[in-house]
Amino acid sequence: MSAGDLLHVVTDDTISESRKRLGKALIWGSFAAMVAAFAFCALAARGTVSVELENWRPALYGYLVWATCLCIAQVVVKGEQGKRTLFILPATLFVVAMVIFPLIFALTLAFSNWNLSAFDGPQFNGLDNVRQMWADPFYWNALKNMVWYTLAILVEYAIAFGLALILSSQIKARKFFRVAFLLPLMLSPVAVSWMVGKSMLEIRFGPISRLARWLGWDRPAFFSDPEIARFMIMAMDAWTFIPFMMIMLLAGLQAIPREVQEAAKVDGASGWRGFWEVTFPLMLPVSLTAILIRIIFKLKLADIIINVTSGGPGGATDSVTSFIFREYRDRSNVGYGTLLALFYLVLIVLAITVFMKLVDRWMNPRY
Repeated sequence: MSAGDLLHVVTDDTISESRKRLGKALIWGSFAAMVAAFAFCALAARGTVSVELENWRPALYGYLVWATCLCIAQVVVKGEQGKRTLFILPATLFVVAMVIFPLIFALTLAFSNWNLSAFDGPQFNGLDNVRQMWADPFYWNALKNMVWYTLAILVEYAIAFGLALILSSQIKARKFFRVAFLLPLMLSPVAVSWMVGKSMLEIRFGPISRLARWLGWDRPAFFSDPEIARFMIMAMDAWTFIPFMMIMLLAGLQAIPREVQEAAKVDGASGWRGFWEVTFPLMLPVSLTAILIRIIFKLKLADIIINVTSGGPGGATDSVTSFIFREYRDRSNVGYGTLLALFYLVLIVLAITVFMKLVDRWMNPRY
């Protein structure tokens, strides 16, 4: 082996026992300081100690000190192996700080009564928020609406696939139609809600409402009837995001080798049969990815509902996100709203996990 090759060889360091003890003392000492900082902030928040703190900044400093000492100790205790750990450990600690700690804070709020209009802070109330949630018909109605909103993705997928097939074929002005079909995706959902929901569908002066009256509909109130209002919310949301699915499916179609399609035509698989037996199976990975991403976007549906109907009439168009938003904004009920959000998060994680399991079994059947 040449001398130059030795530069790429990582050898185990000979770490002395005293150096290892120093590294472990650094870890556990900084950890004890962090725990003490968190305990002090908790006692100050409950009024147990006489010191008043404006925020939990000492706990943040304690965590930063522990994270820094933990990274240093990796090199002190493990040597070269510890340097490898530093490629991952800081990012992991950052994720813990940005995700785990807020989640723990949210769990404490979920079992508290905290109304921003009151002078006192959060007060622990046990399972009262849980009982209120089980007896809240508006929240369960919002969950039921989310089922319908999510099922509408199948229709959106069919429309997006059809548009992608048209744009992938040799039609005139193909580039123009690609740009035209992408225009709704370039608009903000808030802009769509005001441009379509508040302007074009306005009951008195909206152009669509005038056209409906001219066609014989006496009172074209698009957002007064629950079923029609829910359908209009679905339509506006679909109009905004169908181009997103379309562009993903179009990219998948263009990635299919022409030789495969030509071979299928030679074998007699043309038209619908060629699509169902050749194109559609090859597009399954792209299709499932587009559907999964669309589901994630759909589960956050709120802006169109908040701007157009505010959940009405009578909560008929509410999504879970819009309902929780109004719980925070209109009722200032932080504790109850946080519990609803965490329960919704658990449902999302379970639903996405089941969906991924079913997709995996479908794509990779085990005999």
